[in-house]
Amino acid sequence: MRYTRLWISLAIVFIVSFAILGYYGGRLYQTMPPIPDRVVSSDGTVLYTKQDIQDGQNVWQSIGGQELGSIWGHGAYVAPDWNADWLHRESMWLLNSWAQKERGKQYSALDDETKAALRARLKNEIRPNTYNKETKEITLSPLRIQAIQQVSDHYAALFTDDTSVDKLREAYAMPKNVIKDDTRLRAFISYIWWTTWATETNRPGDNVTYTNNWPNEDLIENKATSEMLVWSVVSFVLLLAGVGALAWYHATQNHHDDDESFPKKDPLLALSATPSMKATQKYFWVVAALWLVQVLLGAVTGHYQVEGSAFYGIPIADYIPYSLTRSWHTQLGILWIATAWLATGLFIGPAVSGYEPKFQRFGVNFLFVCLLIIVVGSMIGQWMAVQQKLGHVTNFWFGHQGYEYTDTGRFWQIFLTVGLFLWLFLMVRSIWPAFKNLKESRHLLALFLIASTAIPVFYIPALLWGQHSNLAIAEYWRWWVVHLWVEGFFEVFATVVMAFLFTRMGLLGLRTATTSVLFSTVIFLFGGIIGTFHHLYFSGTPTGVIAFGASFSALEVVPLVLIGFEAYENLTRSRARQWVAAYKWPIYFFISVAFWNLVGAGLFGFFINPPIALYYMQGLNTTAVHGHTALFGVYGMLGIGLMLFCLRGLTVKKEWRTGPLKLAFWAINIGLALMVLISLIPIGLMQTWASVQHGMWYARSAEFMSRDIVHFFVWMRIIGDTIFSIGALALVWFIIGLKTGWSLTKDRLDYAETENKNV
Repeated sequence: MRYTRLWISLAIVFIVSFAILGYYGGRLYQTMPPIPDRVVSSDGTVLYTKQDIQDGQNVWQSIGGQELGSIWGHGAYVAPDWNADWLHRESMWLLNSWAQKERGKQYSALDDETKAALRARLKNEIRPNTYNKETKEITLSPLRIQAIQQVSDHYAALFTDDTSVDKLREAYAMPKNVIKDDTRLRAFISYIWWTTWATETNRPGDNVTYTNNWPNEDLIENKATSEMLVWSVVSFVLLLAGVGALAWYHATQNHHDDDESFPKKDPLLALSATPSMKATQKYFWVVAALWLVQVLLGAVTGHYQVEGSAFYGIPIADYIPYSLTRSWHTQLGILWIATAWLATGLFIGPAVSGYEPKFQRFGVNFLFVCLLIIVVGSMIGQWMAVQQKLGHVTNFWFGHQGYEYTDTGRFWQIFLTVGLFLWLFLMVRSIWPAFKNLKESRHLLALFLIASTAIPVFYIPALLWGQHSNLAIAEYWRWWVVHLWVEGFFEVFATVVMAFLFTRMGLLGLRTATTSVLFSTVIFLFGGIIGTFHHLYFSGTPTGVIAFGASFSALEVVPLVLIGFEAYENLTRSRARQWVAAYKWPIYFFISVAFWNLVGAGLFGFFINPPIALYYMQGLNTTAVHGHTALFGVYGMLGIGLMLFCLRGLTVKKEWRTGPLKLAFWAINIGLALMVLISLIPIGLMQTWASVQHGMWYARSAEFMSRDIVHFFVWMRIIGDTIFSIGALALVWFIIGLKTGWSLTKDRLDYAETENKNV
């Protein structure tokens, strides 16, 4: 059978890829930095306990975690990376202490030879691993304890209301009294110290730190390893080889069915929307509302970079500080995109099978109510967490978990998981009859059900870290969610749905669709599953992660080389028949997906993914370039395109007033491009140069980020943001008009024949 080899290939990719992912997940428990029972001075004085560090982790989570500065390079970009900052401050205090004691001057005033000698002493002071596996204690010298205390005093001033650091606090977009309790403050500082200790301490029996020498810091010889350089070169070679092989394969294939022809009239005009299909319309209203709120929060969050405690003079930081607006901005981005895709699934099920199960509409409405509760409840919980109104346990369950894109409390995560399985149940029961009635579509239907099942299943990793889990473990599972759930199986699901839509409309032959989707899924997941490792180079993982992450993240880019063909084919379909003009703008959004897939996920993704590149770029605005162009440019545009296709199906017998859609399409794409080209990229490249020349601490410092040239490019972002916002408003206006009538005109006259209603 023509699909057998593709199914076997898909099975092999699944088994081998997850075996490798699982193996290194197990190895992580042996290589992650240990949390000591006690941190003691060589004279026996106890500095921190395990409970202090674990409580500090919970405090860090409650104030926003990765949404306020970053840890191990993961998180927000306005405040510093706390590890790079702490490491540099501690190192400089020690160097200045020795310089003053022995030479009577600051370290910076010494000659090069003396500086080199002190740096060698500093390395011997900091890099050796003094963790004792038997006693589970870390032992530090009295001078090191003094250095830690000095840095701790700085952080205590910064996170409370000390007026001496008001200017620095403003630069970091932090309100006063981020942490309001002394006990919580001390615990928080102990956690920042422990995560920094992991970045500056060699693994047992090795000469690299737990974070593979990240961040780069010349003072203690934290430098890129030879493995990073070698595997980066290997990734370049694999990329070129993969592109060549895929181009050759594509050239040898017949990409069209021999009997492919386009219908003369719109087949969807014969579609009669079922009650549950009509019930999905409210989901798209919520999508529009959440997106509009996310855009507004993005504007506020971006503005905090130049006015750290206000929004154009309005003092809002005490009520919705940067850490909260960024939490909501990233969370709503995931939620509205996922809602658009889930609603598309609920719409497409009965449309494909022609069957409306009993109580299906009730299930769709019930799921909608659950979604609203999750969105509102999780946002309220995060606000209470950032305001320090929740205890450690309550915060973990209902407040802020502090992990970017998975910030919601555990209760809301469980609630969402149950909701996703309910969605899967509704999907399966609506589409199952198609297996009996549409035998020729079974392969495509099977892949559709596999992708649908993967959506709730691969959200489960969000439940696999606990309140006190080691950060390395939490990061491992978090990237399962962010990379595999959002970037992996949701994309496979959307690809299958698009194939169903085009086959349903007669614009794509069934055999071509099935072969293309299966082949694309195999190629995409071949690089995508193991490619998860490129997020974990510096998160306490073994060095083997660098080899696999570099190699397979390069292969992730390979399928994108054919994006131009996909865009051309979509454009061809949009012009296939006169009636297809009614679907012009949904198809155009799919074309923009192809463009941003190549540019945002491909070029900008590979720009930062090789280990040697990410070593200097992790946590800089170069990451934000990839994040915006891949997350919104690909998955957001795809969500909008799918939403418009469904809304077209719900209003299929009416003409659309497409003026607002035209404005929305061009404004959104141009605005996104300008946001990146005249703001994020210049800032990111300047930061990269600073990181290479001086270290990560400087690239993320207030000193660097407050430079006039940096502020100029921050303000330049307003141009792209404004154009983008106009596009967002136009799209929301159009969607509202489908309900009120101002986006609709006369009835369509080209009624189609009614046979063959299903795929």
